[in-house]
Amino acid sequence: MNCQLNAKALVNICINNNHTCLLCDDPAAQPWPLCAACERELPWLTEQCRCCALPLALDGLLCAPCTRRKPAFSRVIAAWHYRFPVDTLVSRFKHNRQWPLGCLLAELLVQALEHRYGEGLPRPDLLLPVPLAKARLRQRGYNQAAMLARWLAKPLRLPCDERLLERTRDTRAQQALDARARQGNLRQAFAVRNADSLKGLHLAVVDDVLTTGATAQAIAQLLRQHGARRVDVYCLARTPRPGQA
Repeated sequence: MNCQLNAKALVNICINNNHTCLLCDDPAAQPWPLCAACERELPWLTEQCRCCALPLALDGLLCAPCTRRKPAFSRVIAAWHYRFPVDTLVSRFKHNRQWPLGCLLAELLVQALEHRYGEGLPRPDLLLPVPLAKARLRQRGYNQAAMLARWLAKPLRLPCDERLLERTRDTRAQQALDARARQGNLRQAFAVRNADSLKGLHLAVVDDVLTTGATAQAIAQLLRQHGARRVDVYCLARTPRPGQA
């Protein structure tokens, strides 16, 4: 049974009307409800680890964890630091069913990805959203990662498969766990349908926020084990290391 809600009508209402900016209430004067001034003031992620996108003081370096142990994924692309107002917008999209906010953030991420492709980032063959556990999907009614993947797929002209990855068991919410507990929580939590179709493909896993990278690492390892040539991660925002400014 498909538990995804059809948010297309609400999103279309949002993006096809005259807008006031969601952040300052001035006229947006753009196709999305965000004025140019507030768009520039979003916490764009610039200086970051060239692998996992962890915020750093300088751009293009490897962070200490990626230097010690190379992740199974090749590159994380995140548009923003996970801080105000992006953290509030993501939370309202994810937990309060305010889907137009997710569509807005996805549109801005599309622009960031197109810019990266122009700079030489390889385009993936397929987008794969991080799956939700069945119990959590029934409770929430939708998978925000799947919605993001759909909103990215069409303008990027990329196929999206929402069924290839599946969650094989319910796990505790990752937000309440530290890095080591997150890794244990995700052990054997994912599986792949039709694994032969992955051989030689460049895949991009889509999620809303990357925190410790445990979910991305678990999925990337699984995809690489089944023959994927490369795995990237696309997300809206990246959190800093605990205690990091």
